[in-house]
Amino acid sequence: MGQASRALAKSTIDRRSLNRLETHFISPEIYLRDDVAERQAKLARIVANEIVPRLLRLHTEVIPAAPPVALVIETLAPTGADITGLADIVLGSDLEAAAAYVLVLRDRGLSTDTLFLDLLEPTARLLGEMWDRDECDFIDVTLGIARLQKLLAIFNDTYTLAALDERRHILMAMTPGNQHSFGVTMVERFLLAAGWQVRTELEGTSEDIADVAKSTWFAVVGLTAGSERQLDSMRTTIAQIRRESRNQAVGIMVGGPMFTANPALAHDVGADATAPNAPAAVIVAQKLFDLAAATFRDSALR
Repeated sequence: MGQASRALAKSTIDRRSLNRLETHFISPEIYLRDDVAERQAKLARIVANEIVPRLLRLHTEVIPAAPPVALVIETLAPTGADITGLADIVLGSDLEAAAAYVLVLRDRGLSTDTLFLDLLEPTARLLGEMWDRDECDFIDVTLGIARLQKLLAIFNDTYTLAALDERRHILMAMTPGNQHSFGVTMVERFLLAAGWQVRTELEGTSEDIADVAKSTWFAVVGLTAGSERQLDSMRTTIAQIRRESRNQAVGIMVGGPMFTANPALAHDVGADATAPNAPAAVIVAQKLFDLAAATFRDSALR
């Protein structure tokens, strides 16, 4: 972490904002638990022993092995060394060191998409899969997701955004015609644990959902669908939300089995992104928030 320390010394990290950041991305009920340190240590072992090796396997399938010095030379893809260091980045207790490490990657030329697609989203997805298999519990996953959100906010320089908590509002809704509420309620549970303010609509027409987005400011809207039969309804709903939303830069993410099988469908229905499971949805929501932040950094919530 020597290079990270040097980057930290040269960086313009707002330490006061960085310290406050610890409480932005996790609910108080979890942040104040007396077993957080023990759980962080447990999760660090999970990431080091289970997630990092899987990421390395995925990584080597598409990117040739890089020499050890790759961290200090300019490159546009994360190296195996970057991924191996992910356990410290995601779960270490020193957020300043983690922030500095991420800034090293950014200064090397990594784009937000590269960091997200190659490191953060796969980590969130794998944590969700391990939770599904009962290899870690809800609190463990939430702690890992909180750190991933923090690092994305640092990388995109949105951690200093005024009224950050007040702006992390998301509307979750079921596409008209969808009768399966499990997916949306599971995403809601993880979003709440991750510090988001969530409004959930489990019924209503496209007009009803758009009216909610029109009457209340949301940074992100999430829609779920249970089958391809609801895609036309989803497409109509998304178009109406974009026309009428109070936040004209609103990010829209979608979920459902058809998007897991074919993520390209998200763009076909007019959405900005999709996520394969609930923990990954939290990271996708943060990415959409960060992408739109420039448009409302100095604006008031109206």
